[in-house]
Formats: sequence, structure tokens, C-alpha cells
Amino acid sequence: MINIQNDTQLEINTQLLDKITLYFTKKDIDLQICDNDVIREINQATRGKDYPTDVLSFPLEGDFEHMPLGDIVISCDFVKEGAMRYNHSMDDEFALLFIHGLLHLLGFDHEIDNGEMRAKEKEVIEDFGLPASLIVRVEEG
Repeated sequence: MINIQNDTQLEINTQLLDKITLYFTKKDIDLQICDNDVIREINQATRGKDYPTDVLSFPLEGDFEHMPLGDIVISCDFVKEGAMRYNHSMDDEFALLFIHGLLHLLGFDHEIDNGEMRAKEKEVIEDFGLPASLIVRVEEG
């Protein structure tokens, strides 16, 4: 189950997010949707980076049966900008960011792996019929 805290006016396709979550895990996920100002504050407080970002993930440590997998924070401003820039729906953009964040919760890290996260993202977006992934877009410039 996804526990959603939506601090914005952005409408979320919860059915799609539930399907994506169940593709990977039965554990709960806490999802916060905020604007660039809030995600910048979180990025500064947790990573020492004083700028907004599209998605942040915070896995919870431990393996207790009813413990959530972790927290994902997504900026609605990045969702809107990405949808406009790449000419697809906000639902698709949100799903791409959610998948990216979820993979980080599951231990994937594109900054240090040998393409495993990119391959998993590609597999998932193809299975869900989504547009190009976040990692692919960054790599292509």
C-alpha cells in the first residue's frame, strides 16, 4: 500500500502507482508530493545539497514484517516540467519518477552500479508502456 501525503494540487494516478509497487514489493511505501521549495529543504537537510531535485528516496533499515520499505519524495514542479519537456502526460512523468525512487528504495544505485538500475528501469517502463526513463534521458543529454 502507498501512503500518500500530497501537499500540492497535482492529481495522482494511484491505480498505476499501486500496480507499479506490487510489481516489486508488497511492503508499504510512504510517498510525499511537494513543490520545489520543500524538496530543496529536504535535499539540503538530508544530503547537504541546496537545490531542488525531482525525486528523493529514503530506505528504512531493518527487515521487520510490517515495516514500510521507505519514503519517496517527488517534486510536482519537476513532474510538470518533465511532462512538458518530453511531451508526455504528467501521469507518465510521475510514474517514471516513482519507479526511479522505488528502485533506489530497493537498493539500486545508478551512480555506482554497472547499469543494473538502468536495465531494471527499462524493463519496468516497457512492461508498463511508459516513455523513456529518467536515467536514459540524463544519459542522452
